[in-house]
Amino acid sequence: MSGFSLLSFSKWIATAMLCWLCLLPSIAQEKDSTERKVKVLPFPTLGYEPETKFHFGAVALFTLDLYQDSMTRTSNAKIEFNYTLRNQIILESEWNYFFKEEQWFSQGLLHFSRYPDLYYGVGPSTETSAELLFESNRVNLRGGLYRKIGNHLFTGGALRYTNYSRVISDSLITFNELRQRENLGISGALFYDHRNNLLNASTGAYFRTDLEYNLSNTDYTLLSIDLRKYHTFKYGFVLAGRMYNRFAFGTPTFYDYSVLGGDDYVRGYFYGRYRDKHLSTLQIEMRTPLLWRVGLALISGVSSLYPDPAAFGAVIRPNYGAGIRFLVDKKDNINLRFDYVVGNDQNSGFYISFGESF
Repeated sequence: MSGFSLLSFSKWIATAMLCWLCLLPSIAQEKDSTERKVKVLPFPTLGYEPETKFHFGAVALFTLDLYQDSMTRTSNAKIEFNYTLRNQIILESEWNYFFKEEQWFSQGLLHFSRYPDLYYGVGPSTETSAELLFESNRVNLRGGLYRKIGNHLFTGGALRYTNYSRVISDSLITFNELRQRENLGISGALFYDHRNNLLNASTGAYFRTDLEYNLSNTDYTLLSIDLRKYHTFKYGFVLAGRMYNRFAFGTPTFYDYSVLGGDDYVRGYFYGRYRDKHLSTLQIEMRTPLLWRVGLALISGVSSLYPDPAAFGAVIRPNYGAGIRFLVDKKDNINLRFDYVVGNDQNSGFYISFGESF
C-alpha cells in the first residue's frame, strides 16, 4: 500500500487508544452520577485478535438494574459492530438477563458475520497441514430460558440455529469438509451461579453443564461442563480458575468441532488452528489492582484436544501471558482489558475486549 508503514500505523493506533482511554473515565463517571435502572455505555471499538487482526467499529454496553433490590444481580447486554483488516464484518448482540429476585434467567446471542477464514484440518497435531482459505456468511442464533430451582441453582433449555452459507473455497478438499453448513440444536442445562459480577467476578463460583442434541446432515450430541472459581485476597488480589470440557458424540458438523483459540476459552492460539471432537482445558488468572483505574493480570493454562477419551492428554498445549486492566465503570466494575498470550508452535495472540474472559 502506497505511503503505508507498520511503524506509522502503530503510532496512530497507540495515539488513538491513549486518547480513548483518557475519555473513558469521564464517560463512565457521567453515567454513574445518578442511580439509573438502565445504563448505556456507547464506545468506539478498537481491538485486535489473531483471527481478525485489527478491528474497529462501535459497541453499546447495557447494564440493567430494573428491580434495584439486593436479591437481583445486575443484568447486561451489548450490541456491537466491527470491521476487520481481514475484510470481515461482524454484527453481534448478546444478553444475560435476571428477572426479579432471579426467579428466571435468560441468555442469548444474535450473530451475523461475513468471514474469510483459514482451515488447517482436524486433529490435535496439524503443524504440517496446509493453510487453506475459505469464506462464508455466518448466522448464529441462540436463546435460552432458565428457572431458579434452588439457591443460585437454575435449570432450563435453549435453542440454537447455525447456518454457514455462501461458502467459497480455493480447495475442493476444504469444500468437502465444509459441506455440512446448517444445524439446529436443542439443549438442556443445569447450572449454579454464585458470582458477584457476571462481567468481572472476584468472588463466588460457577458450574454449568449443557447437553445439546443437534439435527443436521448427521445427528450428534454435544456435552459441555464448565467450572469456575473466584477468590479475593488482601489488597484486591483475585485468583480466578476455570476448568472447561466439551465432548462431541457422533459426527459433528465442521463448525461444531471443539477448537483451541479465541478470546473465550484458550487465548494464545489462532481460533481453529487446532480442532477435534473433544477439548479439555484448565485456565488460571491472577488479577490485581495497580494504581488509579489500572490493574494487571497473569494468565496461564494447559489444554488438550483429542479424538476419543483414550487419547486424552496425548498432546498438551500450554498458554501463558499477561494483561492490563482499565476500569471504565466503577459502579458496575467493568474493565477494558488488553491481553497478550503465547501458545506453543509459534502461536500467540493479542486481545482487546470488555469484561473478563471468564
